Order: sequence, then C-alpha cells, then structure tokens
Amino acid sequence: MNVSEMLGSMGIVGMAVMVCLLVLSIYSVSVILGKYRRFKQSSSQSSQFMSTYSRSLREGKLQDAIRNAQQHSGSHVARVVCAGAQELTQTEGDAGTRIELVSRALDRSKVETISDMKKGLGALATIASTAPFIGLFGTVVGIINAFSGIAESGSGGVAAVSGGISEALIATALGIFVAVPAVMAFNHFTGVLERFNVEMSSAASELVDHLYKRSGQARAAHASR
Repeated sequence: MNVSEMLGSMGIVGMAVMVCLLVLSIYSVSVILGKYRRFKQSSSQSSQFMSTYSRSLREGKLQDAIRNAQQHSGSHVARVVCAGAQELTQTEGDAGTRIELVSRALDRSKVETISDMKKGLGALATIASTAPFIGLFGTVVGIINAFSGIAESGSGGVAAVSGGISEALIATALGIFVAVPAVMAFNHFTGVLERFNVEMSSAASELVDHLYKRSGQARAAHASR
C-alpha cells in the first residue's frame, strides 16, 4: 500500500487529524523562522553596539553611546539604553531622583523587550505539548478502524486491518514530527532570551553606574570650589 492508498483509506476523522497536524506544523515552522531571523538580527546589532558602548561610557562620552544606540534600533540592548537615555533627558531634579527614574525606565524597558520577544513562543510550547496527543487521538481512531475492518470482514487478514493500522501509524509519526522541532526551538529560544536578558541587565547597570560616577564627580567638583 503506497501513500496515496493510505490517505485514500482514511476516514473523515483521520483526515481531520492529519490536516490539523499539518496546519500546526506550517504555523510552527513560520514562528521558528520568524524568531530565528529576529533573534539573529538583534544579536548581531547588539554585538556591534556593545563593542563601542562600554568604551564610550568609560571615556565619559554618554552622548556618543546614546547616538550609537539610536543607530541600532534592532538591538535589544540598544532599545533598553535608549529608554534610559530618553528618561534622562526628560527628567528634571536632583541627581539622585534622575538616576532613580532612569533605573525604573531601564527596568520597564527590559520587561517590555523580553515580553515582546516572547510573542509566539507560547504557541510553540502549546504545539509541542499537544501535537503528540493529537497524533495519539489519530492513532486510536486508526486502531478502531482496524478492528472495524476485522468485524466487517469476519477475519483478521492483512487487507482487513491495513487501512486502519496505516492510519494509526501515520498519525503517530506526524504527531511526533510536529512536536519535536517545536520543543527544540522553544528550548533554544528560551535560552537565547535568558542571554538577552543578561546582556540588557549588564548594559543597564553600566549606564546607571556611569550616572552615579558622573554625579559623584559633579559633587566633588562643587565641593572643591
């Protein structure tokens, strides 16, 4: 029995299971490819940004660091730095208050960035966990059809059970085929997001430290007058 004959012998429920799994597979692949492209772009731009960001802060060139961040709009790190810089330019008051508000802006931006990048991963996790059960449902339906074939023919010959057994095996294989890439992609992207979170936290801490140092230097210069 070839593939076309297997598909032709399936019942309505079996075909519905196959179509459902194929739709989930197509959606899963589209999410995986979209996340891969976005994360790769963000990682590449962040590497370019971080190569000059720390040096600019060490040299006291905050404006250079901000301009560099604005030029890397696809970077998750630059997005956080820009949020802090925007809060800094819009806030008035003493140095302690400004630094506190900048810190809060950086924290909000980190949470928003991670939340934005997580979009679609929940669907991957759902597909990874439900696809095997959908396949199992198709397997059960196929076994039922196989026993129905035995009951109708009155014998247990290969011809009587081949359609149902093939339907069951295809459903099992397709369910696993859909679930495995989704699980692997979800785990991979989760690890990447953890690394992104560390990078954003590090960049935010560098900016806050720079502001504290600059504030301390300003107070020391004022006291020496």
